[in-house]
Amino acid sequence: MDSYDAEKAAELKRRRTFRKFSYRGYELDALLDMSTEDFIKLVHARARRRFSRGLKRKPMGLIKKLRKAKKEAPANEKPAIVKTHLRDMLVVPEMCGSQIGVYSGKVFNTVDIKPEMIGHYLGELKAFEQEAGQMMFGREARVSDERN
Repeated sequence: MDSYDAEKAAELKRRRTFRKFSYRGYELDALLDMSTEDFIKLVHARARRRFSRGLKRKPMGLIKKLRKAKKEAPANEKPAIVKTHLRDMLVVPEMCGSQIGVYSGKVFNTVDIKPEMIGHYLGELKAFEQEAGQMMFGREARVSDERN
């Protein structure tokens, strides 16, 4: 009876194990330890070109702010949200676990950076979420506007 329970527990544990994240064959720990030059070799051509030309002042400033927010955050808690207009910034492994407010042109959409987002641009991470209100035309629209 005990061996049956042990087998059942082992099967449940096997079923509950999460899939390990890997980016182009490298696990997250290896990506975090990797130098920038080695990471550049893994990303797509447009990103390689951008990194080879050097990161400018604004993207470097964003990375510094993210480092500072992570350092100041209490243990086992999310860091403070760092707001940015840099929708064309690539997500690098160092950003994992951060919270970024990406400007959509109207509001800052909060994005929790996860390992699956590495190699993507900040602008593609958060779709524009608008509440679909009820559409009214003609007289109804005017009357409802007057009531509000």
